[in-house]
Amino acid sequence: MSADTIHTPVLIVGGGIVGLSASLFLSHHGIHSLLVERHASTSIHPRARSVNARTMEIFRSIGLSELVRQAGVSLAPSKGIHHSNESLKSLMETKPRRQVDLSTNSRGWLVKWAQIGPEDGTFVTQDMLEPVLVKAAGEREGDLRFYTECAEIKQDEKKVTASIRNRETGKTTTVIADYLIAADGANSRIRSQLDVPTTGRGTMGYLLNILFEADLKELVDKREFSLCVIDRPEVTGILTSINNSDRWVFHLSYDPSQNEKPEDFPPERCQELLRIAIGIPDIKIKIVSILPWQPSVRVMTKLQHGRIFFAGDAAHQMPPYGGQGANTGISDAYNLAWKLSLVLKAVAHPRLLQTYDAERLSVGKAAAEASAGPADDRGLISPFKLDWKILRGWSKILPLASGFGYVYSSESSAVIEENTWPLAGVTWKAWNAPSLLHSLDGRPGSRAPHVWAERDGKPISTLDVVGKGFVLLIGSEGNDAWTEAIEQVKLKFRGMDLVGYCVGPNADIAPKRYKEWEIAAGISSNGALLIRPDGFVAWRQRRRPADTRGVLEETIKKILCL
Repeated sequence: MSADTIHTPVLIVGGGIVGLSASLFLSHHGIHSLLVERHASTSIHPRARSVNARTMEIFRSIGLSELVRQAGVSLAPSKGIHHSNESLKSLMETKPRRQVDLSTNSRGWLVKWAQIGPEDGTFVTQDMLEPVLVKAAGEREGDLRFYTECAEIKQDEKKVTASIRNRETGKTTTVIADYLIAADGANSRIRSQLDVPTTGRGTMGYLLNILFEADLKELVDKREFSLCVIDRPEVTGILTSINNSDRWVFHLSYDPSQNEKPEDFPPERCQELLRIAIGIPDIKIKIVSILPWQPSVRVMTKLQHGRIFFAGDAAHQMPPYGGQGANTGISDAYNLAWKLSLVLKAVAHPRLLQTYDAERLSVGKAAAEASAGPADDRGLISPFKLDWKILRGWSKILPLASGFGYVYSSESSAVIEENTWPLAGVTWKAWNAPSLLHSLDGRPGSRAPHVWAERDGKPISTLDVVGKGFVLLIGSEGNDAWTEAIEQVKLKFRGMDLVGYCVGPNADIAPKRYKEWEIAAGISSNGALLIRPDGFVAWRQRRRPADTRGVLEETIKKILCL
């Protein structure tokens, strides 16, 4: 192999949130990757703004949730979507200043009752989050190469060959990879090279993302908001908080049908329009950057193309309403990383990778379509009000907002179908209504149930033992037989990471309430849940079978596509 040719198990094209997350997840599973990003640094635009509860669980599994939360601490008080036909100032002056600091961790009984995981979602903008991911990826031996573009790719049955070019020096290097993850955004060059079609309603509006600096701290203090729609004859758009002090973004709507184009809005005109939207004629405004963008719905018809996998906006472009874009992409990468790991380690057959399409394509499509629901005909978010069309749109996105509104079907070989008669798979023991509403009741294909417990005297979530290999969580009276079966099965599948934990009083993991785990999981005291490395239930055995080893072995064989 020449000095200008390198080999990597996985080449990641795109160094945004999704690509960086993919690098981290692969490192977490012991797989080296090379990431190339055509820009010189991380994004200066605060495009993505929210990390939902499921994504925070994912970051928790690799030890990053608190760093992510701290990165966005200035946004913690931002709550609610407002609407004004006048200006931000006139709207703020009608709202009393809150007496409770919403940035604290105080939580009411209803919030605690409704909690379905160990983490809450948080606000953190893309320009705040990406540096955290870059630092973590570098510390975990991820090979990150910024200002480097992927100029050309080709693949055969055994490899992907890519030509990458350093945009500063002009040096070209050939990369030979076993697999490639295309996380190169909504205008994916790799998607264009492969001529892959997309479906969906397409462009919904035309906006300018105006990042600006203006001191609004006193105006919004204790009145912090997430979004504020300004709808005036002179200016229409959405004001979004970035640090609740002096950094803001205004998404300015323009209309090509009226012969308007981005060039018609130089910084001087943008300053004038922003002063009208804010309602303070003499406020000092500094325009940092102006980025045209189009809220759109475009979803690929297939995510896997040979040895190339698409993730994030490259796979499914959606409006930002509901905060699904980056979150869906991160879950794409988390789903794919463990499967690539097992295939590259020769533990699983490459057919396992086909489950990426089977599981993530429908999720991306649902998130994209639901994200368009709250938008009006200009691509702007519609305020929540008693209008049937608007309420219907919001009803589609709200179940997905936490990141838990889906279940993988048994069309995926990594989800083992169970006998659902007579209750269609709904356990009669769902431990609280929110868990049941989100289908987090232990059924195969769902995110494993969360229960607070103790391990070695320390509080943990049942999800905290998940994240690298497969985990069998066993009822309080089934430990010995299942543990013996695990040891025998591990001898059969060399290299497979499989561990078991008994969950019950005086067991490996001790829930705070008697039988709480068994109730949450929908199993008997000798049943078990087999949980995948991504925290989803692969298989549920409500009661221990007589041939414990044989049944477990056959189940693992199906999941690994052997």
